[in-house]
Amino acid sequence: MIIATISITHYARRWVTAWMLLCLVGCTVIGPDYVAPPSVALPQEWNAEQATAQASASTEWWQLFEDPTLNTLIELGASQNLSLEAAGLRIVQARAALGISDALLFPQQQQVRGNLTKAYQNEQSFNAAGVGLDVGWEMDIWGKYARGIELSEANLYASIASYREVLVTITAEIARNYINYRTAQERLSLGLQNIAIQERVVEMTQVQYDSGNVSELDVQQARTQLYATQAAQPSLEIARLQAGNALAVLLGTLPRQVEELLKAEEHPKPPDFDDRMAQASTKSAEDDTFINDYKLRSVIPAPPALEHAIDPNLVRRRPDLQVAELQAQAQSARIGLSQAELYPQFFLFGSIGLSDTVPSGDSFSVSNAVTANIGPGFSWNIFQYDRVKNQVRIEDARFQESLTNYNQKVLAAVREVSDALVAYEYSRQQAEFNFSAVQAAIRAFSISATQYDNGLVTYQRLLSTVEKMTLREDSYALTRGKIANNLVALYKALGGGWEAHSEHPLVRPEVIKQMKARTDWGDYLAPETLRGDDRGLQDAP
Repeated sequence: MIIATISITHYARRWVTAWMLLCLVGCTVIGPDYVAPPSVALPQEWNAEQATAQASASTEWWQLFEDPTLNTLIELGASQNLSLEAAGLRIVQARAALGISDALLFPQQQQVRGNLTKAYQNEQSFNAAGVGLDVGWEMDIWGKYARGIELSEANLYASIASYREVLVTITAEIARNYINYRTAQERLSLGLQNIAIQERVVEMTQVQYDSGNVSELDVQQARTQLYATQAAQPSLEIARLQAGNALAVLLGTLPRQVEELLKAEEHPKPPDFDDRMAQASTKSAEDDTFINDYKLRSVIPAPPALEHAIDPNLVRRRPDLQVAELQAQAQSARIGLSQAELYPQFFLFGSIGLSDTVPSGDSFSVSNAVTANIGPGFSWNIFQYDRVKNQVRIEDARFQESLTNYNQKVLAAVREVSDALVAYEYSRQQAEFNFSAVQAAIRAFSISATQYDNGLVTYQRLLSTVEKMTLREDSYALTRGKIANNLVALYKALGGGWEAHSEHPLVRPEVIKQMKARTDWGDYLAPETLRGDDRGLQDAP
């Protein structure tokens, strides 16, 4: 064993100690400390007469539809969506980046080196060997590395807020596509029902034509109406299948598996021609029993009634606004990083090792091989002030831009909530009128069908009532889908929904297992560590 001892004079030890104390005492953090942007004025209260939402209900707003299938789809999306998984992995990356920033507070260079060479000169040869340890430490006099940690922390919390933003978007998209699927499904059912009625009308007209009571024109008009209704079915089927395919992507699965989940529950069958005729003679279309029966046949999720005013401050909890503010904080830290380049950088360096060169055949001499050096140093960009200052100016302008972008996002959020409220309220009013129109159209059809059968009205009158009934029922189904989608848009605009899944793992266990099999992750992938960062966002701006 070779033991090398290096003696540092009493004077040198005092000088180095004094230098380190002076540097450490003089440490400061340059650059502006982050200050939250001035708050954009929000509406004092959204008009409760427009339509409003309860804050307590917005965390699991999809439960208000009372649709078990929708609840299942959203739960699956929160655990299987691939975009969400990618967002969780970005959190892991941000945590590792923060670990790098933390490590820069310690000696940045810690390197063991060694070499063994053979050299030839004329007819002589020499052996050279060396081994040593080099250490270099740039002291954070101006807080450059402290600002780097601040930057990495802001990026970490921004990645967590971004994960929540993805979760809010996915939840809303699952609900929207599910509503679109059910709306197309119901419109298809109504189309088949009306096709059956129109086929009956064609039969009736053909009988009248064969009896010489009507012309061929009446028959062809009846067939035209039937074919037009049949022609609308493929586009509705396309809409249904496309909504199902979109759900499959959101759930991270295949369309055929989604179809199994989307099988409609048993609903009463829509009335056929004879049922409609019976309704006309036994009850009014305004009758409560008829209205309830009609609504029970619907597969479109029924949105709840909203009764309470919205607290405008709910908008500020939106994850995308948290992301925007954290990005501004990160940009603020970059100003300090750039400003540090204006000042001298102080560092300590040292090395210890063994290095010797001897003629070939001779033994290395340890006593002559010991090398060591230690001391302070500095560097200063004294002739690059314009370059450095302009870089600082760029970072400052970017910071101001990020504050402006944040305020712009707040205003956009206010607009989204207001738009959703207006659309929700007016689509509800539209649905009320549409349902009244449906009631009237069904009643008119029943009356005209009876009268036509008895020869009291012309075929054109009967055809007109069939056409209007078909259009009104389809329009009513479409409007009810819009109401539900407008409510989804409202809750998305309020940024709610991620809280219900706050205990879900940010990265699936099977993915963590794969990553650990490839790389030593330490405790970075521990569920409690990842979830700890998630909860820590409440302390972030």
